[in-house]
Amino acid sequence: MQFIVYLLLYPFLWLISILPFRMLYAFSDFIYIIVYKIIGYRKKTVRENLALALPHLSDKERLDIEKKSYHHLCDMFLEMIKTMSLSEAEMDEHFVFTNLEVYTNLEAKNKSISLFCAHYASYEWVISMNKKMKIPGYAVYKKINNRYFDKLVRDIRSKFKAILISTKDTIPTIRENSAQNIVAVYGFASDQSPKLASVYHWGSFMGIEVPVHTGAEMLSKKYDMNVIYLRTTKIKRGYYEAQFEVLTENATEVPNYELSNQFLKLVEQQIYEAPEFYLWTHKRWKHKK
Repeated sequence: MQFIVYLLLYPFLWLISILPFRMLYAFSDFIYIIVYKIIGYRKKTVRENLALALPHLSDKERLDIEKKSYHHLCDMFLEMIKTMSLSEAEMDEHFVFTNLEVYTNLEAKNKSISLFCAHYASYEWVISMNKKMKIPGYAVYKKINNRYFDKLVRDIRSKFKAILISTKDTIPTIRENSAQNIVAVYGFASDQSPKLASVYHWGSFMGIEVPVHTGAEMLSKKYDMNVIYLRTTKIKRGYYEAQFEVLTENATEVPNYELSNQFLKLVEQQIYEAPEFYLWTHKRWKHKK
């Protein structure tokens, strides 16, 4: 059954991928009507999240952010599909790294790098970074139940040489690479809610005490990685800029949980600046204190 669903949908996805950008975003506007106005996908979750995280805003202001966030969500989903046929030149035009030298300077130090990023702006197109790297780049992701679509997502994200590893394969992969003295970059999007059974630390996120993913920090410390944050901003529809910020070059000397807390503060700054570009559909505050 999974294969049949995949066969039925794949031609449609390919047609979407070859649409010119203007038509792609016109189609995104249509998808927005279906997702937001007709289906109301996770609308209750989004409203609860916005009320919790941005209580200082009026109902009208939060509603405006809600609508803009769904427009962005639809854009980003179609942009991921667009990657199927996107050329390297087009990617470089639409996703620009403004201070790549910060990364290349770290890469030259011959230590593995832990890249912290958030579900903000275009986290899908961060994969284009791999074309600018001399060392392997691994992106941690959550597997999709349908194995055929899971392979499609891996193929799409691997187009620019990104290597996808599932959450359960992350530790074995880093351990094996370290044992073989393979220097690499590991990308972690750690701003979502962890399972309570695996919580080691609670921290403040948007003024709310929540469980925090600490795996990226602990691995960075255990394997003495340099740690950087990638701040991605949306300039206009379909255009993004990404800036690297060094968090530490001595992870082993940083007190436990300080890097995780610092990461959340940086994500907070971006949300306060332009909240409509955050992924509000995830239940980030479901385990709040």
